Amino acid sequence: MLQLIDVCKSYPIHHGRSMRPVLDNINLTVRPGEKWGIMGRNGAGKSTMIRIMSGSDRPHSGTIRKTMSVSWPLAFGDAFQGSLTGKDNTRLISRVYGVDYHKTLEMVESFAEIGAYLGEPVKSYSSGMRARLAFAISMAIEFDCFLIDEAMSVGDHRFAVKCDEELFGKRGDRAMVIVAHQTDLIRNHCDHAAVLEQGRLTIYDSVEEAISAYENL
Repeated sequence: MLQLIDVCKSYPIHHGRSMRPVLDNINLTVRPGEKWGIMGRNGAGKSTMIRIMSGSDRPHSGTIRKTMSVSWPLAFGDAFQGSLTGKDNTRLISRVYGVDYHKTLEMVESFAEIGAYLGEPVKSYSSGMRARLAFAISMAIEFDCFLIDEAMSVGDHRFAVKCDEELFGKRGDRAMVIVAHQTDLIRNHCDHAAVLEQGRLTIYDSVEEAISAYENL
Protein backbone atom coordinates (compact mmCIF):
# COMPACT_ATOMS: atom_id res chain seq x y z
CA MET A 1 0.00 0.00 0.00
CA LEU A 2 1.05 3.60 -0.71
CA GLN A 3 -0.65 6.14 1.53
CA LEU A 4 -0.54 9.94 1.69
CA ILE A 5 -1.95 11.34 4.94
CA ASP A 6 -2.59 15.09 5.31
CA VAL A 7 0.31 15.91 2.99
CA CYS A 8 1.10 19.62 2.53
CA LYS A 9 3.67 21.30 0.30
CA SER A 10 4.26 25.00 -0.39
CA TYR A 11 6.69 26.96 -2.55
CA PRO A 12 8.03 30.49 -2.02
CA ILE A 13 6.73 33.29 -4.25
CA HIS A 14 7.34 37.04 -4.46
CA HIS A 15 11.09 36.54 -3.92
CA GLY A 16 10.48 34.37 -0.89
CA ARG A 17 8.31 36.89 0.97
CA SER A 18 5.32 34.54 0.96
CA MET A 19 4.47 30.88 0.34
CA ARG A 20 2.00 29.39 -2.12
CA PRO A 21 0.40 26.10 -1.05
CA VAL A 22 0.62 23.53 -3.86
CA LEU A 23 -0.64 20.53 -1.91
CA ASP A 24 -3.11 21.20 0.90
CA ASN A 25 -3.90 18.25 3.18
CA ILE A 26 -3.75 15.58 0.47
CA ASN A 27 -5.10 12.15 1.40
CA LEU A 28 -4.81 9.19 -0.95
CA THR A 29 -4.48 5.42 -0.56
CA VAL A 30 -3.19 3.27 -3.43
CA ARG A 31 -3.60 -0.46 -2.88
CA PRO A 32 -1.81 -3.29 -4.75
CA GLY A 33 -2.97 -3.54 -8.34
CA GLU A 34 -5.00 -0.31 -8.32
CA LYS A 35 -4.61 2.13 -11.22
CA TRP A 36 -5.08 5.77 -10.18
CA GLY A 37 -5.37 8.73 -12.51
CA ILE A 38 -4.68 12.21 -11.14
CA MET A 39 -5.82 15.07 -13.37
CA GLY A 40 -5.14 18.77 -12.99
CA ARG A 41 -4.30 21.89 -14.93
CA ASN A 42 -0.76 23.22 -15.48
CA GLY A 43 0.73 24.26 -12.16
CA ALA A 44 -1.83 22.35 -10.11
CA GLY A 45 0.92 20.35 -8.36
CA LYS A 46 0.61 16.97 -10.09
CA SER A 47 4.35 16.51 -10.66
CA THR A 48 5.09 17.71 -7.11
CA MET A 49 2.67 15.12 -5.77
CA ILE A 50 4.22 12.29 -7.75
CA ARG A 51 7.74 13.31 -6.69
CA ILE A 52 6.64 13.20 -3.05
CA MET A 53 5.17 9.74 -3.62
CA SER A 54 8.49 8.56 -5.01
CA GLY A 55 10.55 10.08 -2.19
CA SER A 56 12.52 12.41 -4.48
CA ASP A 57 10.80 15.37 -2.79
CA ARG A 58 9.50 15.82 0.74
CA PRO A 59 6.29 17.34 2.06
CA HIS A 60 6.42 20.19 4.55
CA SER A 61 3.97 18.26 6.71
CA GLY A 62 1.98 15.06 6.62
CA THR A 63 2.91 11.40 6.38
CA ILE A 64 3.87 9.03 3.55
CA ARG A 65 3.44 5.32 4.28
CA LYS A 66 4.69 2.59 1.98
CA THR A 67 4.26 -1.15 2.36
CA MET A 68 5.10 -1.85 -1.29
CA SER A 69 8.02 -0.83 -3.47
CA VAL A 70 7.41 2.38 -5.43
CA SER A 71 9.27 3.51 -8.54
CA TRP A 72 10.70 6.91 -9.21
CA PRO A 73 8.65 8.96 -11.72
CA LEU A 74 9.14 7.12 -14.99
CA ALA A 75 11.50 8.83 -17.43
CA PHE A 76 12.55 11.26 -14.68
CA GLY A 77 16.28 11.54 -15.38
CA ASP A 78 17.27 14.04 -12.67
CA ALA A 79 18.12 11.18 -10.30
CA PHE A 80 21.23 10.39 -12.34
CA GLN A 81 24.76 11.42 -11.41
CA GLY A 82 25.73 13.43 -14.48
CA SER A 83 29.47 12.79 -14.29
CA LEU A 84 28.95 9.02 -14.30
CA THR A 85 28.29 7.02 -17.44
CA GLY A 86 24.99 5.32 -18.20
CA LYS A 87 26.57 2.02 -17.22
CA ASP A 88 27.89 3.45 -13.94
CA ASN A 89 24.49 4.89 -13.09
CA THR A 90 22.95 1.51 -13.85
CA ARG A 91 25.47 -0.15 -11.53
CA LEU A 92 24.78 2.39 -8.77
CA ILE A 93 20.99 2.02 -8.99
CA SER A 94 21.34 -1.79 -9.10
CA ARG A 95 23.26 -1.69 -5.83
CA VAL A 96 20.75 0.65 -4.18
CA TYR A 97 17.85 -1.65 -5.09
CA GLY A 98 19.76 -4.89 -4.51
CA VAL A 99 19.40 -6.33 -8.03
CA ASP A 100 21.92 -8.07 -10.25
CA TYR A 101 23.90 -5.44 -12.18
CA HIS A 102 24.73 -7.63 -15.18
CA LYS A 103 21.10 -8.65 -15.75
CA THR A 104 19.98 -5.05 -15.31
CA LEU A 105 22.61 -3.78 -17.75
CA GLU A 106 21.61 -6.38 -20.32
CA MET A 107 18.00 -5.21 -20.12
CA VAL A 108 19.00 -1.54 -20.27
CA GLU A 109 21.27 -2.05 -23.29
CA SER A 110 18.51 -3.87 -25.16
CA PHE A 111 15.64 -1.59 -24.21
CA ALA A 112 17.10 1.94 -24.14
CA GLU A 113 18.61 1.71 -27.65
CA ILE A 114 21.27 4.36 -27.05
CA GLY A 115 24.22 2.19 -28.09
CA ALA A 116 27.72 3.39 -27.23
CA TYR A 117 26.37 6.35 -25.29
CA LEU A 118 25.89 3.99 -22.34
CA GLY A 119 29.63 4.35 -21.87
CA GLU A 120 29.50 8.17 -21.90
CA PRO A 121 28.74 10.57 -19.01
CA VAL A 122 25.00 11.11 -18.59
CA LYS A 123 25.54 14.89 -18.60
CA SER A 124 26.39 14.58 -22.31
CA TYR A 125 22.99 12.97 -23.07
CA SER A 126 20.08 14.71 -24.71
CA SER A 127 16.90 14.89 -22.62
CA GLY A 128 15.42 12.10 -24.75
CA MET A 129 18.40 9.82 -24.12
CA ARG A 130 18.21 10.46 -20.38
CA ALA A 131 14.51 9.61 -20.48
CA ARG A 132 15.17 6.38 -22.41
CA LEU A 133 17.84 5.35 -19.89
CA ALA A 134 15.59 6.16 -16.91
CA PHE A 135 12.65 4.27 -18.40
CA ALA A 136 14.81 1.26 -19.27
CA ILE A 137 16.23 1.05 -15.75
CA SER A 138 12.69 1.38 -14.35
CA MET A 139 11.61 -1.62 -16.41
CA ALA A 140 14.70 -3.60 -15.40
CA ILE A 141 13.88 -3.20 -11.70
CA GLU A 142 10.58 -4.70 -10.58
CA PHE A 143 8.33 -2.41 -8.52
CA ASP A 144 4.95 -3.04 -6.93
CA CYS A 145 3.78 0.45 -7.90
CA PHE A 146 4.81 2.55 -10.89
CA LEU A 147 4.57 6.34 -10.92
CA ILE A 148 3.91 7.79 -14.37
CA ASP A 149 4.07 11.44 -15.38
CA GLU A 150 2.33 12.19 -18.67
CA ALA A 151 5.02 14.82 -19.29
CA MET A 152 7.61 12.06 -19.74
CA SER A 153 9.21 11.99 -23.17
CA VAL A 154 10.82 8.75 -24.28
CA GLY A 155 11.48 9.26 -27.96
CA ASP A 156 9.72 8.57 -31.23
CA HIS A 157 6.35 6.91 -31.76
CA ARG A 158 7.82 3.41 -32.22
CA PHE A 159 9.71 3.64 -28.94
CA ALA A 160 6.65 5.05 -27.16
CA VAL A 161 4.59 2.05 -28.31
CA LYS A 162 7.35 -0.25 -27.05
CA CYS A 163 7.23 1.49 -23.65
CA ASP A 164 3.44 1.20 -23.45
CA GLU A 165 3.60 -2.55 -24.08
CA GLU A 166 6.38 -3.05 -21.54
CA LEU A 167 4.57 -1.04 -18.86
CA PHE A 168 0.82 -1.44 -19.38
CA GLY A 169 1.00 -4.86 -21.04
CA LYS A 170 3.63 -6.91 -19.24
CA ARG A 171 3.15 -5.13 -15.89
CA GLY A 172 -0.59 -4.73 -16.00
CA ASP A 173 -0.95 -6.40 -12.59
CA ARG A 174 1.01 -3.68 -10.79
CA ALA A 175 -0.36 -0.62 -9.02
CA MET A 176 0.09 2.63 -10.95
CA VAL A 177 -0.41 6.33 -10.39
CA ILE A 178 -0.70 8.38 -13.59
CA VAL A 179 -0.72 12.18 -13.53
CA ALA A 180 -2.00 13.57 -16.79
CA HIS A 181 -3.85 16.18 -18.84
CA GLN A 182 -4.96 13.61 -21.41
CA THR A 183 -8.27 12.17 -20.30
CA ASP A 184 -7.91 9.27 -22.76
CA LEU A 185 -4.80 8.08 -20.92
CA ILE A 186 -6.75 8.03 -17.65
CA ARG A 187 -9.84 6.45 -19.24
CA ASN A 188 -7.84 3.66 -20.93
CA HIS A 189 -5.61 2.66 -18.03
CA CYS A 190 -7.19 3.66 -14.70
CA ASP A 191 -9.91 2.25 -12.46
CA HIS A 192 -9.82 5.13 -9.94
CA ALA A 193 -9.43 8.86 -10.53
CA ALA A 194 -9.14 12.19 -8.75
CA VAL A 195 -8.76 15.87 -9.64
CA LEU A 196 -6.13 18.17 -8.14
CA GLU A 197 -7.24 21.82 -8.09
CA GLN A 198 -6.03 24.72 -5.92
CA GLY A 199 -4.06 22.34 -3.74
CA ARG A 200 -7.01 20.08 -2.97
CA LEU A 201 -7.42 16.51 -4.18
CA THR A 202 -11.00 15.42 -4.86
CA ILE A 203 -11.61 11.69 -5.31
CA TYR A 204 -14.62 10.65 -7.40
CA ASP A 205 -16.72 7.51 -7.39
CA SER A 206 -15.85 6.67 -10.99
CA VAL A 207 -13.25 7.54 -13.60
CA GLU A 208 -15.88 9.07 -15.88
CA GLU A 209 -17.18 11.28 -13.10
CA ALA A 210 -13.65 12.53 -12.41
CA ILE A 211 -13.03 13.20 -16.11
CA SER A 212 -16.30 15.14 -16.35
CA ALA A 213 -15.37 17.25 -13.30
CA TYR A 214 -11.92 17.95 -14.74
CA GLU A 215 -13.27 18.97 -18.13
CA ASN A 216 -15.64 21.41 -16.45
CA LEU A 217 -12.98 23.22 -14.41
